[in-house]
Amino acid sequence: MLSILSSSLRITAVTWLLCGLVYPLLVNGFSQIIFPVQANGSIITDNKGNMIGSSLIGQNWSGNQWFHGRASATTDTDPNDATKTIAAPYNAGNSSGSNFGPTSQALSDRLTADRKALETVQPELQGKGLPADMLTASASGLDPDISPDNALLQASRVAKARAVSLSQVQALILTHIQKPTFGIFGEPRVNVLALNLALQNSFSNAEGKN
Repeated sequence: MLSILSSSLRITAVTWLLCGLVYPLLVNGFSQIIFPVQANGSIITDNKGNMIGSSLIGQNWSGNQWFHGRASATTDTDPNDATKTIAAPYNAGNSSGSNFGPTSQALSDRLTADRKALETVQPELQGKGLPADMLTASASGLDPDISPDNALLQASRVAKARAVSLSQVQALILTHIQKPTFGIFGEPRVNVLALNLALQNSFSNAEGKN
């Protein structure tokens, strides 16, 4: 009995040492050397060193002077009733999608309302085909990127709000288009946080909040 217990304890100790200490330290050390930025959360800071956000986590930008990310269906606990949830866009502590199917009335109503709001701000988009990511939410609810087509369609709104030419804003977008990883994985994309920071640095005549 004692020998069995002793063997079990030794195996447990060795497994804990290898899997709980040695392996995590090796992986962490390797990542800090090879991918230090990604390993530390891909954090973006301002010129004073203050953390602005992560290039991997989307934020809820509002205001016509900013580029907007994809819709987010993340939720949080209702502060008035712990058994219920409320909408909390870009809640980084609760990555999720709506899970609404194509026949969902709630999804249809939300898309109709969002399209109407979009066309109110940009009448030139009325009846125009839009990129899917301009209205639909991502599966994670935290997508940091939008398609180049999405960004270019927002350019006129941003240019007007910042009192700059449309061509200037479009040129800025084109410099921020990221190609598919290794040329084959994913689609061309634009990181919203990086684009908005470049926008503010280039055309700071309009103030806003994200």
